[in-house]
Amino acid sequence: MSDRRTAILEAAATVIARRGVRGLRVEELAEEAGVSKALIYYHFDDRAGLLRRTLAFVNNRAERYTAEQEAADPPTGPLRRLEQALLLELQDLPHVRENSTAWGELRASAVFETELRGELALASVIWIREVADQLGEVRPTAPESALVASAERLTALLEGLSARWLCGILPLPDARTAMREGIAVEVAHLAHLARRAAEPSTEDTPSRANLD
Repeated sequence: MSDRRTAILEAAATVIARRGVRGLRVEELAEEAGVSKALIYYHFDDRAGLLRRTLAFVNNRAERYTAEQEAADPPTGPLRRLEQALLLELQDLPHVRENSTAWGELRASAVFETELRGELALASVIWIREVADQLGEVRPTAPESALVASAERLTALLEGLSARWLCGILPLPDARTAMREGIAVEVAHLAHLARRAAEPSTEDTPSRANLD
């Protein structure tokens, strides 16, 4: 990706976090990025294309700072890795706040901006798959469908906690505690399902009458 294209996407994430999708204006975006309006239209054919690429950029940037943190502070086990990946989205750092705010604005705008839904769905599927894989490392014997369902619930919890924290309803320490508790509940639930799956079926167990 060219430096100017990256600068435009970074600026778009900043403006969207500040003013929302509906407040995104090419004039302000050009000023924020330090480029001409013509260059924006050169790299992105229209508003829909810009929004789609910004959503992908925001998602990729979150993956980058997650990978960087894992490299700097390698987790000591699968549960720690899962907790770290989710709690990294609840940090009082400028780039995390901006990224999370921009993601929330883009996600909310997909209700009206239908052209965003495909990109949003793809990003969500990738994220859910990653969380499900991490849960699978914690509980390897849990059913696949249960891993995906737990990943969906944890993602919904994370997005809700993030939104409440960012708008000042929920203190950050409380949001992080709730996220840890949610992870613990899902891991325990998966362990319960794995034990049930390992138990012999009553249909396969001979009845007392048959034994007699």
